[in-house]
Amino acid sequence: QVQLEESGGGLVQAGDSLRLSCAASGRTFSSAAMGWFRQAPGKERDFVTSISWNGGRTYYADSVKGRFTISRDNAKNTVSLQMNSLKPEDTAVYYCAARVRYNTGGSYATPSEYDYWGQGTQVTVSS
Repeated sequence: QVQLEESGGGLVQAGDSLRLSCAASGRTFSSAAMGWFRQAPGKERDFVTSISWNGGRTYYADSVKGRFTISRDNAKNTVSLQMNSLKPEDTAVYYCAARVRYNTGGSYATPSEYDYWGQGTQVTVSS
């Protein structure tokens, strides 16, 4: 089992940066693909980015390419999301997710492909 806890959210102005962190517990973290999703009020949970178990492959939603960067530290059981040039449309609750089932080598861009979720952290970007 994996437990996930996000941190680092907050209220910022457009153009600012934030760094989200996700701390994971459990021995399977180092073999798990990880992802970040976000959900704005009244909307579905959308894919933001994902990273393979060893960090060798990363995927991004078109809306965040060039602005967001995902990384992981398997020694510390953490995955991070560096968000630069934030826009008001980035406002949402951001969720960290872990996939511990078999690896297919895909981008894992849908919520159903993940096994564990954190509680989320609010990011609000004012204009």
